[in-house]
Amino acid sequence: MSHELFIKNMVCNRCVMAVDDLLRRNGLHPVSVELGHAVVEEDISDNMRDDLRGKLRGIGFDLLEDKQEQMIEKIKNCIIQLVQRDGGMDTVNLSDYLSDQLHSSYSALSKLYSKVTGATIERFYIAQRVEKVKELITYDELSLSQIALRMGYSSVAYLSSQFKMVTGMTPSKFKSLHTNLRKPLDNVIEH
Repeated sequence: MSHELFIKNMVCNRCVMAVDDLLRRNGLHPVSVELGHAVVEEDISDNMRDDLRGKLRGIGFDLLEDKQEQMIEKIKNCIIQLVQRDGGMDTVNLSDYLSDQLHSSYSALSKLYSKVTGATIERFYIAQRVEKVKELITYDELSLSQIALRMGYSSVAYLSSQFKMVTGMTPSKFKSLHTNLRKPLDNVIEH
């Protein structure tokens, strides 16, 4: 019998590898490990779950028991995957994307997200996009116009206004600082 685990703060492929490794080192046999979710072959007792929770917390993750919290984590992981994907974002409609990925109406997802977090899905999405823009600016390989296009902004002006709203500075000012003001993805929060 397999057992599903919902895991908070998994935001990248390295997180997936870290959780997979932790599960294996603790005698479990993962069937699959994805952002926010793992399935193991074994049934997990309450004692094993508590032990696993402690070990996951030790490396920056946590088990999610509450169904609402699990859905919030799924929403966040879908947004992170969308923003971080290699081909850029083109013009993705966030509400359609989330509805398709999570098989639920955007209205229901939005209400739940706001109720549980006290913020909106859109604010989390904007914060994630701005963090990705910071990363691309730091690499210094693309112009601001190219970054705007890649990140699905309609113009450099629109990108700049969202960037300033979130960071308090323009992209040019950020670039001129020559310092790393980026945040880990699991610390990017809605403003």
